[in-house]
Amino acid sequence: MRIALDMAQAAARAEEAPIGAVIVDPASGEVIAAAGNAPVGLHDPTAHAEIGAIRAAAKARGNYRLTGLWLFVTLEPCAMCAGAISHARIGRLVYGADDAKGGGVIHGPRVFDQPTCHWRPSVIGGVLAEESAALLRGFFRARRS
Repeated sequence: MRIALDMAQAAARAEEAPIGAVIVDPASGEVIAAAGNAPVGLHDPTAHAEIGAIRAAAKARGNYRLTGLWLFVTLEPCAMCAGAISHARIGRLVYGADDAKGGGVIHGPRVFDQPTCHWRPSVIGGVLAEESAALLRGFFRARRS
């Protein structure tokens, strides 16, 4: 999760919402891919940190299925990202701060709880949640002042 926080800080320096993601092979501990939020800079509304990390990991592995890999992300994924996590067959999702407004895992549509969801990762929330939330609060507070 520390690497995901580093990616979130890099995103903030690039004027993006500070959200970071990293995909790890839990068997070896190898970091497969890492990304920060980039929709503004890439002019791409799908360029969330999770999507960037999933794309890079799939390319690195030469496979769109990332079965058994773990995704660490600083904020509860939105519905779009939860769908991508399911399609990629991520083995475990570990996230930091809850997102009561835009989350899609334990809030909102609860993508993994839907009967039409074909793959459900194990989910662990709240890891370094306060640090993740503080980064987001500080970023948006600075934008409002």
